[in-house]
Amino acid sequence: MSVSPSSPPKGFYLTVMPAVFVFLWSTGFIGAKLGLPYIEPLTFLAFRFGICVVIMIPVVLFTRTYWPARWQDYGHIAIGGLLMHGGYLGVVFMSIDHGTPAGISALIVGIQPLIVAALVGVLLGEKVSWRQWAGLLLGLAGVFLVVANKLSVGEGTLFGMGLSFIALFSIAGGTLYQKKFSSNMNLKSGNLIQFTVAGLYFTATSFLFESGKVVWSGELVFALGWLVIVLSLGAMTLLYILLRNGAAANVSSLFYLTPPCTAIVAYFLFDEELGPLSLLGMAIAVVGVALVNYKPVKPKRI
Repeated sequence: MSVSPSSPPKGFYLTVMPAVFVFLWSTGFIGAKLGLPYIEPLTFLAFRFGICVVIMIPVVLFTRTYWPARWQDYGHIAIGGLLMHGGYLGVVFMSIDHGTPAGISALIVGIQPLIVAALVGVLLGEKVSWRQWAGLLLGLAGVFLVVANKLSVGEGTLFGMGLSFIALFSIAGGTLYQKKFSSNMNLKSGNLIQFTVAGLYFTATSFLFESGKVVWSGELVFALGWLVIVLSLGAMTLLYILLRNGAAANVSSLFYLTPPCTAIVAYFLFDEELGPLSLLGMAIAVVGVALVNYKPVKPKRI
């Protein structure tokens, strides 16, 4: 069957999807930076996922959406959602709220691709070559250079740094769990299940640990809209599509590109410094990710 010029093939979308995902994921800091001055972190996330649920319910009800066939599939999807949303996002927000500099938090969570690569062989049967290991280490070095000017450890950040390590293992575990048990979930019903679980989790934890005080402002409304539409509905869906169609180690390596992309966006929007060291780190991170995802072309037999 031929593909018309107006309908790009599936391979085209999968080719451009990583770049779109990296850009969307890296803009998450916009919502956090704009919203957190007006609302506590767990309350912020409770509102975010509550809105996601409200949006997804009619989408699921009025489209031909199928639900998981087995109860254990519901459980796997829910656990994946708790790890990816609750354990990662919630704990990162709490880490920064407890005084961890954003650069240190980004560097700690940036170890995620290495943890995934170390475990994919045992858990998923994927093989990571020496070239890919070299790329993963280069990527981590690049991330370090990008955030080097933001690294500072002051008093009272030890607990916050510990939270960042919890977030690290949560996103790594969530990536592996999602790939192993839920990579073929329906994206509409699956996202609704995960958003519901995350919303309930953040609502409960916000009642337990926060005052619930909210100062409504234009910045907060924009931040909520951005995080809901761009991050939760956009970037997270792309991540699940990439995990479905690629190796976990390859997809995880894309997270190395988010700090460089974030630094570029922050330079243009908030006049944050972008020095030679950061530019060098960006180049190294790009080379590292390229090494991880490079697929040698096999010569054709004549």
